[in-house]
Amino acid sequence: MTETTYSLAELAKETRMGGTGTETSAREIRRIDLSDFDARKAEITEELWAAATDIGFFQLVHHGIDQDAVDTAFADAERFFALPQETKARHALKKGLNSGWESMTQVRPSIGTPDQKESYQLTRPHMDGLWPDDALPGFQVRTLAFEARCRELAMRVLSCFADKLGLPDGFFARAHDPASEQYQSTLRMLHYFAVPEDVEIPTDVWRAGAHTDFDCLTLLFQRDGQGGLQVCPGKEAEAQEWTPVEPADNVITCNIGDMLMRWSDDRLPSNFHRVKSPGPGDDRSARHSIAFFAQADRDVVIEGPAGRYPPITAADYIQQRIAANFAR
Repeated sequence: MTETTYSLAELAKETRMGGTGTETSAREIRRIDLSDFDARKAEITEELWAAATDIGFFQLVHHGIDQDAVDTAFADAERFFALPQETKARHALKKGLNSGWESMTQVRPSIGTPDQKESYQLTRPHMDGLWPDDALPGFQVRTLAFEARCRELAMRVLSCFADKLGLPDGFFARAHDPASEQYQSTLRMLHYFAVPEDVEIPTDVWRAGAHTDFDCLTLLFQRDGQGGLQVCPGKEAEAQEWTPVEPADNVITCNIGDMLMRWSDDRLPSNFHRVKSPGPGDDRSARHSIAFFAQADRDVVIEGPAGRYPPITAADYIQQRIAANFAR
């Protein structure tokens, strides 16, 4: 991989995370119950803060998004990815806007080889011409409704972090306004390709190479039995000790992203994660997941109260991360 210099400290760290490392089960990915949220918010806030400051990853149960809605979103994603290549290509990714379909174009600074996947991304202000409703009637309506449910849940979780950080009520909701043309939160449907039994996977090829997320908070929906996600938090990053994250239909896996790490002056860590390729004896069938990335609106300035990082608009921040991640 050619040495590349990046202006963002997050990307400089990422370039050093391409090794295989080792796997450990020493870390716990905590499950946090969001039931009766309004009455239990103070208790939930403490649980979220403890998990986030420890590992940066946690899982939500009784989160309020109906399983039927999740299953429908996965069914829509699978129908989209099953479309002919030429049909999907008519809805191709808009450069720099996190909107549309791409395949094998994301190259992480950590590894320098393309992620073994395709994705379809929804960012509300940039979707003209990108909806496949001719091929998939109702896809747009259902997917927008699911994205709205994800944003609502993400804002609930972020309101807890705002309380701990001493930020005003509604701070993060105002920074992620779906009615604004500046909105850049993204729903991403992901399809990791099946691997034939007779194919030997090179050591520098990953379903998704090691990275941190660009955003404030990620909600990740996974399916039973479709594992591979691993996290490498804190001190383990030096030795590259990776903890597997167990998938389940009825939980949402969450992680802190780099925007929130900046806003919190590093009190909330954004930790490395990856999706490993199938090893010997592993299931080699396709893997599907859906991620919602709560990314602050373009005109919002990200600046922590202690000034640990220089202020940067969310638009500039996302553009630098996209430029480092996608083939041009």
